[in-house]
Amino acid sequence: MVTIHELELKERGLLALIRAKKLGRSILVSEVHQMDRINPFTFFMLGKERYLGERFFWKDPMDDMVIAGIGITKQIQSDQATDRFFLVDNEWQNFLKDSFIYNPYSELGIGPVMFGGFSFDPHKPKTDLWSKYSDSLFHIPKYMLSIIKGQTFLTTNIVCTPNDDESLFTKVLDERNQFLLSINQKTETKSAALLKMKEISPESWKASVDEVVKDLKIGSLKKVVLARELRLFFDDLVEPESVLNRLFEQQKDSYLFVFESNGDCFIGATPERLIKKQDDHIFSTCLAGSISRGQTEEEDDLLGETLLNDKKNLIEHGFVVEMIKEALEESCEEMILPDKPHLMKIRDIQHLYTPVVGKAKIDASLLHIVDRLHPTPALGGLPKKEAVEKIREVEKLDRGFYAAPLGWVDYRENGEFAVAIRSGLIQGNEVSLFAGCGVVADSESESEYLETGLKFRPMLRALGGK
Repeated sequence: MVTIHELELKERGLLALIRAKKLGRSILVSEVHQMDRINPFTFFMLGKERYLGERFFWKDPMDDMVIAGIGITKQIQSDQATDRFFLVDNEWQNFLKDSFIYNPYSELGIGPVMFGGFSFDPHKPKTDLWSKYSDSLFHIPKYMLSIIKGQTFLTTNIVCTPNDDESLFTKVLDERNQFLLSINQKTETKSAALLKMKEISPESWKASVDEVVKDLKIGSLKKVVLARELRLFFDDLVEPESVLNRLFEQQKDSYLFVFESNGDCFIGATPERLIKKQDDHIFSTCLAGSISRGQTEEEDDLLGETLLNDKKNLIEHGFVVEMIKEALEESCEEMILPDKPHLMKIRDIQHLYTPVVGKAKIDASLLHIVDRLHPTPALGGLPKKEAVEKIREVEKLDRGFYAAPLGWVDYRENGEFAVAIRSGLIQGNEVSLFAGCGVVADSESESEYLETGLKFRPMLRALGGK
């Protein structure tokens, strides 16, 4: 463990206190230290006792980046539907203004980072299901562990107000030292047993698919993505730590995420990147069209070839490629993408996949790009506005953060957002799982129903179901 010199933080704190009193507002003090290896799962789990409901976790598919945050030093939230991406970005920039940041390292995802996301549709009436999450919600953690390509960093964020004094920093230092000393203690998780599953209005959902198919055949709509809910009931409280560990074992090739808010916990393993910004490089993913995995290598290859040549899925995938390309053109000087999709194979399902790489313009804002991309045709439909309106009209489900952008932004304007599919919302001893499918003019409701069942599998397995 690297020794953290406490005097440096106190000195920066004194300067921040002077600035806070002079400006009459809160000032951020942030410092980064490189550490010996700390297990990020242990870090996340140990935060449970003091920071339950104030934690997040993120792992990319390549294991290049793992970040875990505990405690909330600042929360950015809003239920305002209009200009919400701009408002969050503006509040984030204002929060960083005049801050004291000690970070001698060049890696992404260290220093001040906000983690969170946006609801799928802020114009859809909110239900009790998602009452703990604002339509825009981000946390800046007190303590954040970042594992970047094998290197370990600890970020400490402190907000001091004009009314604070030096005791604030003494308290933070004591708290941090106690936490770091507990890192090596043993942690245990327990698994709740699944008692029953309840599909939420399956026949009504199939009827809504049939209704949308009729509209697709006569109107301007080309595709509408409809989602449904599976509610699970357990014999005890469901621990996010236990589910996260299983996801890590079973879905290592996906983005893993956990985002707590006021006692509820949104968790998932999604294969789909929405956007990544690294300096002036932009990376996005077109993911649409799916089929199951085979029991044997031969069957798996045959299913993959079937998907690569399936007209319905190729058309659906093409919609996504064109939309993402168009959305990124405003923010990129140049773009590169293959002519044909590849296969992305994960444990339970294989998808049509087209990567997109671009060079960002100097003034490109990550959240502005997220705004333009969300929702992609893979999660909303085409045309975007009409498809979302149709979903709002016929879909009974309150999607909340399901199928919406979730991720992180650092103070240097780098960051990454995934599309929060293959996910569930933990609420005590109950969990809601969500899955959707793209409905086009020749869709059949029974077939789409079975496809959503396939997409429930990753989370259902991680929760101990079959």
